[in-house]
Amino acid sequence: MPHLDFTQPPFDVLSLAERQSIRKNTKIRYLARDEILPAADLQYLYVVIKGQIEQSLGGEFVASYLSSNHSDEPNNNDWFDSRRLPESLIKIGVPESEDTPIQPYQFRASEETLLLQVDGATVDKISAQNHLVRQMLSDKLPERLKALRQRRSNKTLDPAGYTHQQEVQQIMLQPVIDVHLLPVHIVDANNSLYEAARIMTKAGLKHVLVRPLNYVENIRDTEQPKLLLGILTDTDICRAVSDRQDPAITLCQRYANFNLRTIKATDEIGDALLTMTRYRIHRLPVIDSSGDVVGVLGQSDMLAHIGHHSQLISIQIEQATDLPSLDTAVELIGRYIRAQHQNGVKIGNISRMVQTLNAQVFTKLWQLIVPDEVISNTCLIVMGSEGRGEQIMRTDQDNALIIRDGYTHPDLAQFADTFNNHLATLGYPLCDGNIMMTNPMWRQPLKQFTAQIGSWFKNTDPMHGIYLSAIMDGEYVCGDETLLTQVRQHLRMAHRQADPMFVRQFARAALQFGDVNQWWQKFVPLIGGKSISADIDLKKAGIFPLVHGIRTLALENNILDVPSTKERLKALVKAHVLNQERADTLLEALEFFMAQRLSVALSTEDKQARQVDPTTLTALERDLLKECLAVVKSFKNQLRQHYQLEIA
Repeated sequence: MPHLDFTQPPFDVLSLAERQSIRKNTKIRYLARDEILPAADLQYLYVVIKGQIEQSLGGEFVASYLSSNHSDEPNNNDWFDSRRLPESLIKIGVPESEDTPIQPYQFRASEETLLLQVDGATVDKISAQNHLVRQMLSDKLPERLKALRQRRSNKTLDPAGYTHQQEVQQIMLQPVIDVHLLPVHIVDANNSLYEAARIMTKAGLKHVLVRPLNYVENIRDTEQPKLLLGILTDTDICRAVSDRQDPAITLCQRYANFNLRTIKATDEIGDALLTMTRYRIHRLPVIDSSGDVVGVLGQSDMLAHIGHHSQLISIQIEQATDLPSLDTAVELIGRYIRAQHQNGVKIGNISRMVQTLNAQVFTKLWQLIVPDEVISNTCLIVMGSEGRGEQIMRTDQDNALIIRDGYTHPDLAQFADTFNNHLATLGYPLCDGNIMMTNPMWRQPLKQFTAQIGSWFKNTDPMHGIYLSAIMDGEYVCGDETLLTQVRQHLRMAHRQADPMFVRQFARAALQFGDVNQWWQKFVPLIGGKSISADIDLKKAGIFPLVHGIRTLALENNILDVPSTKERLKALVKAHVLNQERADTLLEALEFFMAQRLSVALSTEDKQARQVDPTTLTALERDLLKECLAVVKSFKNQLRQHYQLEIA
């Protein structure tokens, strides 16, 4: 008699007593070909041990569940919870005020099928006590994706040994306030450096915060007075001494830094690390909800808390003096990506840190190539997935150079050529579409650049939509950032002046690759014969529809200051275009597809990593892939209805 395989999820995290309970409440269920599970039997968890089940909703195909004889992996049978309701397909695209009835899924055997039928009440009882099972069987996509990340970090699972892995996976999501903070000591700007040094010595600190002159008057003119504080460090005092200043009479005002970066107490540790790495700073004052400084986050304390090494890579990049030393730093980024992915860190956290490290690589390379005057009169930007902070692997370059009006240099073209080719040498391939600064179209003075953008809104050439998408995703790397700010301001103005139907045409690209059904049905083997191509293009079927659909909604709602999909979703929620649950689900689905691409890239020679064969995935990964493809389908339907598009 067939039995449950307790080495496979979701049963491999059960205790001995839980396994015995499952065995007692499991029985065999046979379905003839084309037989449908009756409504009365939609109260069980099923495991497919022979044959194939097709899932549908309202007569429309949703997914297939297969036994291991249909998979490349032995003992890798799919399971499904027949009680799960299709909220992601039905209610998520409907205003909350509408009381729309939820239809149940329908399950049909597409060939003679044997199922193991597990009592739903028994599963619920175990889930209430075993959070690992509860995560894997949750009807919330973020919880199931969390379970997958945990499994990737530890292939051989033991419930008793799971605690450490969970800490590793969640640590970047912890609030800053969880880290040991340095105490707050504030001096007035007209205090002497000697007085500041005395306070620092007594407190055992290497810094004090500085209250500027006319602080009381400044409070009346700002909603966030605490952000007016500056910081004075022991390095600043050493600098004063080297300048032959008398610490007893020299004021703190002269050497304090008032361009102070801060972070909210509720922000994630990953955000703090990103800020420190991006701006090359070692201390961040932490602000509470009232605007008060509740402590100072020190770099050493944070690194001790998380055991993180990205800062070491940043130092390596900063100290690079030539291409070979920069190449070493780039290789370290690759190792960092692999280690973080294996530890189960969320792909969004990895990608945003990689974006920051890549930006430092690009900045250092540009500094090694061009004189300072070029840097101060131009703005180097990256675009596409690199600009959005959603790039993990080193794929095609997308970059541009915005030049200050009136500035010229005879070697700009040569500088651009050297930069792009050196990046290719470092492992960042040249762009097939030539969206790089070697192309004069992407290396222009500000006036010509903005005029070009204006023309893209007036033409139906498909390439113009691609160009517009690229510049919308533009992110600052180095140089004069105000040039990019002016480009974004012109984007907003050009959009206001464009034909109202433009955004509708812009949205069509998100729908051009066909329905999810067509992609998932490639996975369904032909009965009695060889299977057709099982590969699914993760970019076309998942990533691009989500990214471009969200980009389109952002364009429609004049959200043009942020290039990342995550920040666009936040802004769309704030503008009441999407609710928070919908936005979270879309982001989780996007990051799942990104994580799958990374897994393919790390385990194969395919560095583009677009194609995934579902038969090579675990049952848990297949289940999540189906769910995320269903999220894409519902989002495309939402776009189709919103923009009144009739693309199949």
